[in-house]
Amino acid sequence: MAIHTEKTEHRQPSAHKMNGWLALSPLFVFLAVYLAGSIIAHDFYKVPVAAAFIIASAYAMFITRSIDKTDDKIAVFSEGAGNKNVLLMIWIFVLAGAFAATAKDVGAIDATVNATLRILPGKLIYAGLFLAACFISMAIGTSVGTIVALVPIASGIAVEEGIGVPFMTAIIVGGAFFGDNLSFISDTTVAATKSQGCSMKDKFRVNLWIAAPAAIIVAALYVVLGLSVEASPSAAPVQWIGLIPYLLVIGLALAGMNVVTVLAVGIGVNGIIGWCTGAYDFVGWMSSIGTGIGSMGELIIVSLLAGGMLELIRYNGGLQFIIDGLTKRISGRRAASLSIAGLVSLVNFCTANNTIAIITVGPLAKDISDRFGLDSRKVASILDTFSCLVQGIIPYGAQMLMASGLAGVSAVAIISNLYYPFALGIVAFLSILLRFPRQYS
Repeated sequence: MAIHTEKTEHRQPSAHKMNGWLALSPLFVFLAVYLAGSIIAHDFYKVPVAAAFIIASAYAMFITRSIDKTDDKIAVFSEGAGNKNVLLMIWIFVLAGAFAATAKDVGAIDATVNATLRILPGKLIYAGLFLAACFISMAIGTSVGTIVALVPIASGIAVEEGIGVPFMTAIIVGGAFFGDNLSFISDTTVAATKSQGCSMKDKFRVNLWIAAPAAIIVAALYVVLGLSVEASPSAAPVQWIGLIPYLLVIGLALAGMNVVTVLAVGIGVNGIIGWCTGAYDFVGWMSSIGTGIGSMGELIIVSLLAGGMLELIRYNGGLQFIIDGLTKRISGRRAASLSIAGLVSLVNFCTANNTIAIITVGPLAKDISDRFGLDSRKVASILDTFSCLVQGIIPYGAQMLMASGLAGVSAVAIISNLYYPFALGIVAFLSILLRFPRQYS
């Protein structure tokens, strides 16, 4: 989340450089407040993430002593909150909420759940949903779009069959990150390959050696776990017209249409289906849209607060402190590769956006790569893989916020049921230590 170099008083660099740990301390305050509140309440569901962020944001403004006026501190904070990437994420939240609500009101969730239960054998529901999420996310290049399309289906099946909603949601989230990491049209792939000067095809070949083993292991685990599931097809008849909203979203996304446009078209089609089936009239459709948008209110607020707080951390030198600390004592190719992995992971942890993390670290990773003779294709893969790993396990990332909002469960509950991101991290770490695939190491 870059700060524009406008010629205003609060944009000028401070003559006194803030201590790096102090610059990063708002992030620690956020984690402490959230964790402490959860421990006191004995329940992660009862602690609003927005409340923890607003306390940490107020603290971040307080420690920013290089800016005298409160208005100027707020301006820096607002610049982060109003970053185009943050706003794009918010527009997706708004449209996703409206789409999810209008699709639900025309019976799309019930129809898709019933159809899925009829098609998938009960023992393969876990693995089937995971592989479906892997395929769709890889084809459409967006984890958020995959989550929007499949989480309502997975949570519906969970309720229908008495399976934990967080567990079923985690299956979709894990598969969504598989495709986000590998897809040719993913923002992270574009950012990683452009920053390292290699082709997407070559980066894909390297990345496949890392992502595929992790996905196979997790899919096999889901097959084993599914052996104890005795899901039976729903007795209710399938209303096939209800499948149109999700099939349309998936089809348009596969065709390469922008996720915002896809969701907007989906909302319109839901309205047409609702009028044709008598599910609702025009006023009912508008009411459904409003309800869906309202359900995303907390996610929108969290996104704004996180963007603003992280911009203050950046302004005070927190991210540069991380970068300087990790690159100070590099010796050897393994250490150089691990430092790049650590850099992109920490920056992603601070920015909660894997694309921004790659863009931020990319130039420095290129310098390290050139200095130590690393393969640019492997470096691009490291950037993409470790950013996706971190993005998949932070409770305030866009994907986790979206999944928790659509499923109606805590982000922490989803993370505790995740398998794929952790498997991906282990395989990626071993790929650096053991230097595989060998031809790219």
